[in-house]
Amino acid sequence: MRRLRNVKIVATLGPASDTYEMIETLHKAGADVFRLNMSHGSHEEIREKHRIIREVEENLGSTIGILADLQGPKLRVGVFAGDSEQLDPGSRFRLDLDEAEGDASRVNLPHPEIFQALEPGSTLLVDDGKIRLKVRDCGDDFADCEVVIGGIISNRKGVNVPDVVLPLAALSDKDRADLEFVCDLGVDWLALSFVQRPEDVAEARDLARGRAAILSKIEKPSAVTRFDDILEASDGIMVARGDLGVELPVQNVPPIQKRLVRKCRMAGKPVIVATQMLESMIESPMPTRAEVSDVATAIYEGADAVMLSAESAAGSYPVQAVQTMNNVATEVELDPTYTQIIESSRIADRETVADAIVAAAREIAETTEIKAICCFTQSGTTAVLTARERPRVPIIALTPDVRTARRLALSWGTNCVITPPLDRFKLAVVAAVKAARAEGFAQAKDQIVVTAGVPFNVPGTTNILRVAPCDEKLIFASDPE
Repeated sequence: MRRLRNVKIVATLGPASDTYEMIETLHKAGADVFRLNMSHGSHEEIREKHRIIREVEENLGSTIGILADLQGPKLRVGVFAGDSEQLDPGSRFRLDLDEAEGDASRVNLPHPEIFQALEPGSTLLVDDGKIRLKVRDCGDDFADCEVVIGGIISNRKGVNVPDVVLPLAALSDKDRADLEFVCDLGVDWLALSFVQRPEDVAEARDLARGRAAILSKIEKPSAVTRFDDILEASDGIMVARGDLGVELPVQNVPPIQKRLVRKCRMAGKPVIVATQMLESMIESPMPTRAEVSDVATAIYEGADAVMLSAESAAGSYPVQAVQTMNNVATEVELDPTYTQIIESSRIADRETVADAIVAAAREIAETTEIKAICCFTQSGTTAVLTARERPRVPIIALTPDVRTARRLALSWGTNCVITPPLDRFKLAVVAAVKAARAEGFAQAKDQIVVTAGVPFNVPGTTNILRVAPCDEKLIFASDPE
């Protein structure tokens, strides 16, 4: 299903969008990848959503990516005798391992790992930062805190520890079980929550065993600090601005977002900008002007994808939310300023033959009347490198591996076509011409650029480029049929 924009849209599925009719409608409206939130729903419910997505994919003949978002460790306080208490600024409040019900002076925090990592002066944030505590004294089983910002604290509210690297793995026991389930199910991407260090990514990769690509969610200050190492260990990145904006001053988030997006593009790895992009559309059919500007900013920065969370999962207007995001993306990409910004941030350093081939393909396409760049790819690397160049013409990624095509649904500008395995470049050119014409990218009088690797079906061997005419003479002269 050809899109009229290059940035991709990720839509989260939930109670508002779990039927065949709604998932099909969301895909037609612009959703390229569907997110399955493992924090909500049983394995059977996740299995059913997965089945419906694949049924929609087959019926529409359109490649769809599936992203399974693992929950990660959840740090929460215990319960209160009266369900909630008022904490006043300047008062003292204790967190401890005592399982007794809490009161206005203390509450259980059943996470000894936190106490082991705390130091006097550390900050604790409760309920998405609504309550701020400063540690005055601490030990292996307690933390005596001063209330800096007060409010009502209630049962099982979340706790964030922004200025400490916690001795916690990114994968809980639940996450490991979920990971095995969704990998067997056949998802394309795994999103890791609570990533603090590259070792967290390595653990998930070992467990996935190549069955899904690994996408790291950047939502903790420690992940920002170690970002270069985390990026190298990951296949993709999600800038998860919700928790990031809780654990860091909110004014720090926009420059961090811009910096991370640019680094991902330089590395040739897809990056999603996520959280509260069209938050008001959970209840309203129209977004705010600020939200539209927020979506546009992520696109101007060069993000591969923008994501909807509750807007499509639980909101009253899921289709309108996807349509709005689609319309904003289409309009931004028509703006000459967008082209100027994207091209001015294009990387100059290229180290491999594949880098040079895709750069040459882009330059040829921009200096002649080329209608599309067609790249044959086994693992997806060539298509991702081509997307990194952000060419002005469409990218057609041809691959014999449906798993590769589905993963590329997240990459900027890639239009995926499944092809039979090929063993000769001449046949690859014919297949590229057929695909370009069949998908409406080129006509008989047009030309396309074709890139591939010889020998065929070997990942990482892109080493050949050809400008090919799209007329019938080439097809009939070379068609093995």
